[in-house]
Amino acid sequence: MYFSVLCIIKQFVKTKLPNSNQRKNEPSLDERFASRPHLCRRLLMIADMIDQAVAEGWTAHEAEARAIEQIRKLGNEVLSDWAQKAEPDARRQAQAENAKLITYGKKKLLTWHSTYGDICVAEQCLRRGRRGEQVRPFCERAQISHRAYSLPLQRALVDFGSDESFFDATKKVREHYGVEVPLSAARQHTLTHAKAIGALEHQAAPPAKVVITGMDGSLIPIVESGAGEDKRKDKTLGWKQANLCCARSANAVECVYGATMASVKIAGLTWREVALGGGLRSTSSVHALADGADAIFNAFTEQFALEEGKAKFTVDFYHVGEHLGEAADSIAPARKKEWLHEQKGLLLENKVGAVLKTLEANFEPLEQKEPPVRGTHHYLEKRKDNLDYAGARAAGLPIGSGEVESGHRHVIQQRLKIAGAWWTLQNAEVMLQLRTTRANHDWNRYWTEFVKN
Repeated sequence: MYFSVLCIIKQFVKTKLPNSNQRKNEPSLDERFASRPHLCRRLLMIADMIDQAVAEGWTAHEAEARAIEQIRKLGNEVLSDWAQKAEPDARRQAQAENAKLITYGKKKLLTWHSTYGDICVAEQCLRRGRRGEQVRPFCERAQISHRAYSLPLQRALVDFGSDESFFDATKKVREHYGVEVPLSAARQHTLTHAKAIGALEHQAAPPAKVVITGMDGSLIPIVESGAGEDKRKDKTLGWKQANLCCARSANAVECVYGATMASVKIAGLTWREVALGGGLRSTSSVHALADGADAIFNAFTEQFALEEGKAKFTVDFYHVGEHLGEAADSIAPARKKEWLHEQKGLLLENKVGAVLKTLEANFEPLEQKEPPVRGTHHYLEKRKDNLDYAGARAAGLPIGSGEVESGHRHVIQQRLKIAGAWWTLQNAEVMLQLRTTRANHDWNRYWTEFVKN
């Protein structure tokens, strides 16, 4: 561990690896440490801790906990030392590049938050001439500002905030990094990055021979501000539907996800994009599964019309079974299980006509309100062209929309429907983008591209 700590420090005290001629003229490592007595003291404390751990027979857990504590303190000191050396260097370089930059006022204390705690440095500001704009060379070079959060700390906040309540996210940061962060910071950084992450495009997937896809809705708790001047008053709480789409190649295991709070019609655009991310090409066939809602079927027809003859819509077998179950309560209450099994068996053989005749023979009187048998008959009659279960099974394709249903639970509901959570429509939308990005394993790609930009 002592060696690893030395390596860390060397990365900060040496800007580049010198050649053999340069080494002769450069200070030795001992001389470098001598100019940084605080780092030496920390290293000695770490060495003492190791000796103490051996002498007292600490467990591995005890040794690790103490090591984490010391490394955190060392990290803070290393960053502070770096800032103290980098600040005048940045100022000198800026003035060398622009002779009009002059020293302006007294030094200002610059503090920012990091995964190693708060880092402070006295920063000298410059000005472009006597009346020109203020310039802060160190801030610009370090890409930091007063009271800002470092990128690693932002990533930690967003990582926890995407899966936990913002309050719990602050507790996670405290537990894993030993840093106190206000709830407002967890909320701000999570939502800011959630908004930016929505611009991340799906990575191109290999062309798929068959794309399995689906769409379904899930209700999200939404709060809307009042219409008056004081928007805090007359707030309304309600539920709005989030539409989730998923798609994958028939040969793939994991789905690509997309979600939006927009209407089903507009969500159709997301559906198409997700299908492309799942491998949809002009040569692909599409096997779509949904609960048979008119809006979803219309969105499918609109978005996949180009795949005429190669795009099939199949009503989820489970939803069909639910409707048959309602009819069974009226037709065969004493033998509901057996009757359901018989009707489902007929549907699996594409004998929907036989099921419809059975329902017709048991119609309720016309005057009955909300008749379950007539309702089930209407549901099946309307969707009889989308019940090709025999064909799907013969092709090795699913007949249930379990993948999108599961997606609702682990992509949307685990975060957006936690106890006590109420969202504005805008925040719900960006959180959906964040959640789907993580589900699509694009988390690391976002941070890589964000750092580059």
